[in-house]
Amino acid sequence: MNRLQAIALCVALANLALAVAFPPYDYLSLARGNIPTFGGFHFIGAPPAQGQLNANFLTLEVFVILINAGIAWLLLRTRTARAGRRISRGQRGVLWLMAINLVLVLLFPPFENYYAITKAALPSFDGFYFLFGDNGQRQIVATILYIEVCLVLINAGLLWLLLADRGREKLSAGEMRRLADSLRERQHRD
Repeated sequence: MNRLQAIALCVALANLALAVAFPPYDYLSLARGNIPTFGGFHFIGAPPAQGQLNANFLTLEVFVILINAGIAWLLLRTRTARAGRRISRGQRGVLWLMAINLVLVLLFPPFENYYAITKAALPSFDGFYFLFGDNGQRQIVATILYIEVCLVLINAGLLWLLLADRGREKLSAGEMRRLADSLRERQHRD
């Protein structure tokens, strides 16, 4: 582990500590039939009155922090011959875009208004709103948020494979000699 990777690991641990220390809460209002609406982030030791921990959103926060820590680990590794296969320039771009996309997905999650919330299998959808805005009348739609995160990861994985560096295979001297001999034999036959 190099110095930059150690810094990225410390930043990820600090982010995890903050996410767990100030988890997201939903507010359960008697006036709204105990339908949870987003209540914001509160200290874990002092939850709000009639507050309920939003475990789905907290789980997604932790996953995104860990995925971004893995991305930082890959981007900040040293470029030595021992490091194995190199990451191509396109793959680096994919990693940056995936990290930014994951953060934006969490900053602008899908919400639904409390009056539209039903017990149906498919949730309603009101739009994407800034997480730290006034969302007291809305609930985060966790199923759509999970789908968003999964699609970002799947698309990034496919782009990662597509943009892999297709460099020449490393052949030993004996393998190169056999390959040259087989090419000469083919040339003489033709």
